[in-house]
Amino acid sequence: MKAIILSAGQGSRLGHLVDDRPKCLIDFNGRSLLDRQLDTLEASGVEEAVVVTGFHDELVSEAIAARSGGPKVRTIYNPFYKVADNTGSLFMARDELAGDCLVWNGDTLVSNALMSRVVGNDRAGICVTIDRKDSYDEDDMKVVEAAGRLKAIGKRLDLGSVNAESIGLLAFRQGGAERFGEAIERAMRTPEGTTIWYLRVINQMAQSSDIWTLDIDGEEWGEVDFPADVETARALTASWDAAKKVAAA
Repeated sequence: MKAIILSAGQGSRLGHLVDDRPKCLIDFNGRSLLDRQLDTLEASGVEEAVVVTGFHDELVSEAIAARSGGPKVRTIYNPFYKVADNTGSLFMARDELAGDCLVWNGDTLVSNALMSRVVGNDRAGICVTIDRKDSYDEDDMKVVEAAGRLKAIGKRLDLGSVNAESIGLLAFRQGGAERFGEAIERAMRTPEGTTIWYLRVINQMAQSSDIWTLDIDGEEWGEVDFPADVETARALTASWDAAKKVAAA
């Protein structure tokens, strides 16, 4: 399996933390966000990763070159990262959407146990990883699902119907990636193509074909969008590091 990591954006909502580096290079207890993502892939046996870069791509390339071990990593530069949303990043990487692969937002940290469940799930087609909580806010990528099938996904869904959220990690198997790549290309050819998120494309696909969900309720993950998220994620990654030390002792 191959992972496509979307790390082109600056992450401007993080303020001065990203003045001179993209958010995928923010430090979390001695390891950058990107390093931790690649380490997590390695722990689940994913041997190849494609990182879509944009803002300060040279720093991302340097960080990847400095790594030892882990997945084999290639980069694809998205020159339109300032004017196109993450659908544009997937358009630039559309040739990579083939075979079994993951698409992973570059601002999401997940535990090794969570990633193991995603990689080990053999659901054919397209599968959106979801979690659940008691209530959802306007920034959540909200989900309506029933019996493991995605019915709708988006930030503006009616809260009365929402019963899950996307964590920004999708798995594609047995033709799912190719279907998605074709849908991305069609979306980018529309007048609004540069303004939409790729999960809007997934939402459109779900209206006419089966899109599946994988519920990882109880597993640990974190999204880094705002300054407060950084401290929360640092506490989370510190707990993961401590657990590894205990396991290795």
